[in-house]
This record gives sequence, C-alpha cells and structure tokens, in this order.
Amino acid sequence: MLFDMDGVLTANNAFHRQAWQEVALEVLGLNLSEDDLDHKVDGGRNPEIIERLTGTYPDEALAARFHEAKEGRYRSLAEGALREVAGLSAYLDALDGRGIPFSLVTSADAVNVAFGMEQLGFGPRFVTRVLGEDVTRGKPHPEPFLLGAQRLGLNAADCLAHEDAVNGVRSAAGAGCRVVALTTTAPESALLAAGAALAVPDFTGWAAWLA
Repeated sequence: MLFDMDGVLTANNAFHRQAWQEVALEVLGLNLSEDDLDHKVDGGRNPEIIERLTGTYPDEALAARFHEAKEGRYRSLAEGALREVAGLSAYLDALDGRGIPFSLVTSADAVNVAFGMEQLGFGPRFVTRVLGEDVTRGKPHPEPFLLGAQRLGLNAADCLAHEDAVNGVRSAAGAGCRVVALTTTAPESALLAAGAALAVPDFTGWAAWLA
C-alpha cells in the first residue's frame, strides 16, 4: 500500500489552501482563484506548482523563500487541528497484522512530514517514505510512486495507492498502481477521470475488509 500524506492521512487541505492564497499574494503577487486552487495547486512540489501558476519555473532563491513562507504558514494554521482520516489507524493495524507493507509517498518535505506525524501521533509508523526532496520529478509524474514501490521491493503494479488530489492520482496511475482515492480534496468525478478505480470518503470499514 502506498499512502499520500496530505488529504489521505489527514484532511488538511483547507490549511494548505489558505496558506497558498496568503503566501502567493505576498511573495508572488498572485491573487489565486478557487479554480487555481482546484486545478493548479493540489498535488506536486511547490516549484512545480509555481510553474503551473506563472508559466515560469522559479529560481532557487525564490523557490526557497516561497517554500519557507508557505509551509511555515501552513504549520501555524494546522498546529493542534490535525486529525487522522476516519478509520486510518484501524486500517494500518490491519495491514501490520497481515504483514502487508506500506509506504508514505508525499510531495511534502521532511519538516512537514515530521510535523504531520507528530500531530497525528504516528511517530515512526511510516518507516518507508518517499518525500518531495527524494525525487527529481514530482506528481503528476509517476516517479514518486515508482520509487515508493521500489523502496518496498515491489513493482508498482503490485501496489494499491491512496491519493486525494487529481495530480496525485495521475502520478500513481501512471506508475501502474491501482488507485483508491479519497474525496477529502477533489470530487469523485475528477478523481475517477484522473485514473482512480474507486473513490471513498475515508477508511471506515477497510480493516474489516482486510480481515
């Protein structure tokens, strides 16, 4: 199993969207519309998202300044408010009990991953991880999920991926994974059109299904 973090382990999209709106205006001079947030922001690393928004890949200094401001703002908004998606802990327990390996495959950096794991009380639960800095091409490119499968010693075609964003679904499906998406960020119709086999609201009942 390959799990995205934001929108899959925790329904935190509102905090990211607010941070994007505030920092894009402050740093890039962009007033992001809801359509921008829906179709250009979700899924991928910050420099690639900036390129989607502006048509130009940011230089290293701008990318670093934006990343620090945006992710810092996100953490200040989300601190103390993150909760796991319903049914997740029971699902992970069931995977452990069946000896089914799982990995984190996220565009987030190490700081945000550590923050999310601490806020959710997961500690070192996701031992195998692919972070944004581990790949040269972020979502929607398939590289993140190909690497996630590789780190589990598996082919991507033998993995089930959980994603919430259209670009994340495209990444996982493009790698050859079967994708069950969560409707925490995008509507079911968009997730299915991007390549998801199924879209569900949360993980309620998944532990029983594994049993």
